[in-house]
Amino acid sequence: MRKSMDRTGRGAVSALAALALSAALTSAAAAPAPGDSARVPFAERFHTTGHGGISRAAASWPGCRAAGRRAGAARSGPSRARLRLPAGARVRYARLYWGGGLPAGALGAGGHRTGPDPARVLLAGPGGRYRPVRADGAIGHRTTPRADTYQASADVTALVRQGGPGPYTVARATGARARTASWGGWALVAVYTHPRAPLRRLALWDGFEELGGRRRALTVALNGLRIPPGARGRAGTVTYHGMRDNESGITAKAGRNTPVVLRDSAGPANSPAKSAGPDFGGRTVRAPECRTTGRLDSGLFDLTPALRYGGDRLAFRFTTRKAGYLLGALFVQAGAGH
Repeated sequence: MRKSMDRTGRGAVSALAALALSAALTSAAAAPAPGDSARVPFAERFHTTGHGGISRAAASWPGCRAAGRRAGAARSGPSRARLRLPAGARVRYARLYWGGGLPAGALGAGGHRTGPDPARVLLAGPGGRYRPVRADGAIGHRTTPRADTYQASADVTALVRQGGPGPYTVARATGARARTASWGGWALVAVYTHPRAPLRRLALWDGFEELGGRRRALTVALNGLRIPPGARGRAGTVTYHGMRDNESGITAKAGRNTPVVLRDSAGPANSPAKSAGPDFGGRTVRAPECRTTGRLDSGLFDLTPALRYGGDRLAFRFTTRKAGYLLGALFVQAGAGH
């Protein structure tokens, strides 16, 4: 269910850990599988105005190659990333996104699957045990002759509120090895409140939209924000099939002002399909220690230049000139004055 505070809208794996995965899977198996869709239109998932912010953690699954490892040496097992929250923060809403690419036909059709179940993963918070997580909405599923690409997501507010800041571990529900799933990963987005944080508009949108081929642009517009001039902000994305040389880009336009090209915090390249880099003010910690998050990418962008003159409406325009990518989520925090 899509939520709002103001309105409702739409480490190494041991044998013991393997047993925990199996037990968690058993408890999750009974729930009905959500449906698949080649396109899930972008829509608001959550929004609020208050003293707080948004944090995210992102990591790849095997076979990501760790920095310095020889070619072909893929890691297996779950992956871990650290969620950073200010001391004393309270998690207002948290959502887990996961997805990736599988050999063509692995996701099947009509419920007949030959690979991992895209609707299920296992999540462990700091110092905690694995808990089953099941997608609570439509699963984006794009099929080509060469691969199946998917994204699923679920509300994990209760788990993250209980776990707080620290390392989170996500495992594929089948415990599939790297040879079974060619690439994939996950991103955890947490909206938090804190009494000493600035007053901000906080919004999370998601869907499953393809850019490339005949469709070279997509606009996502957030209305009713009432952002004052000189506000500061940032935005983040979750994308799939990102390629560093696909000439993708993102601009933001507040009100009727001139669109501004956004810059990724991992570097100057203007691309939402750029693998997760340092968070603003800190380094993202992940395991395995991969240079990228495979082809699931979670970019962070400085939104402040686009907010210089303020405005009631904030429009993001995603573009691509080459191979394209799949857009899965957009999250935004923008100053709301005093």
